Amino acid sequence: MNTMTQDTLQAVRVPAKVASADALALEIAAQPAPRPGPGEALVRVHSAAVNPSDVKACLGIMPQAVFPRSPGRDFAGTVVEGSSAWIGKAVWGSGGDLGITRDGSHAGWLLLPESVLREKPERLSFDEAGSVGVPFVTAYEGFRRSGQPQAGQAVAVLGANGKVGQAAVQLAAQAGARVFAVQRGPGPYAGFAAGPVTVVDAREGDVAAQLRALTDGRGVDIAFNTVGSPYFEAANKAMAKGATQIFISTVERPVPFDIFTFYRAMHTFVGVDTLAFGAEASVTRLAAMRDGFEAGTLRPFPVAPEGVYALADALVAYRRVIGGDAQRIVLRP
Repeated sequence: MNTMTQDTLQAVRVPAKVASADALALEIAAQPAPRPGPGEALVRVHSAAVNPSDVKACLGIMPQAVFPRSPGRDFAGTVVEGSSAWIGKAVWGSGGDLGITRDGSHAGWLLLPESVLREKPERLSFDEAGSVGVPFVTAYEGFRRSGQPQAGQAVAVLGANGKVGQAAVQLAAQAGARVFAVQRGPGPYAGFAAGPVTVVDAREGDVAAQLRALTDGRGVDIAFNTVGSPYFEAANKAMAKGATQIFISTVERPVPFDIFTFYRAMHTFVGVDTLAFGAEASVTRLAAMRDGFEAGTLRPFPVAPEGVYALADALVAYRRVIGGDAQRIVLRP
């Protein structure tokens, strides 16, 4: 064990869940550096995204959330204590437990088992690496459980303008699939993709009809539905025989479901909840995408200067995220 620091840094602390976003209050507290035990490492956090789930946990929407605690699921930083093999290395990660059932990354320090440490891609800055986690892990897991997109397959991403939607578009394009980005608005597609992306404007009429027309009546092989109920029926009607629909969220819980059509078309439904993944499971999925980020076939979300906040301004950052701000927001402890 090598000890390199005994500093005290700030941490965001949420003393208890609150009833509404208007009542959200954060404490900014001094946090002495924790001492790693055997098999643990201390990470100096350089950047950490603010995800909607981080803020929702503060509002009591995540029933498993433990209080008081420091939020934050995604991070990038430098190992400052632990085994000599890791000290000084730049790492990145994410986790469904971080910031939910244990203290997370919206703090100067993050104490982790060494088993979850992974080196961040050299191509990415700390701000970029710290903002990749939840959206890309979610998109990757949906595709992993549906068999991964294949070259030439038709993949529709419904809600393609959101962060998970953008990550799904990137992963499908990297695989060589024919990608259809369903969004409320005309093209061209605003996000990055390593291959062509056809925009389907949901305001221009029947989404299923548009997707079937674009696939010569066959339908799509994978429908990645990031919104849930608003696109559920349209996605079902747009699916080819043997296709899969992936869900990560919803607006309404009940949806119209024709079980006869479902089994006759040999469809599959896949649900994804990354809150069920601990940091080790999450970082394993991140590591599977590392080569893509290094090669540039995957890219992090742009982090503009106005989207970067110090911990002292965390409440402003949280309110931007819960208000639906489209920009990627990060804290820089």
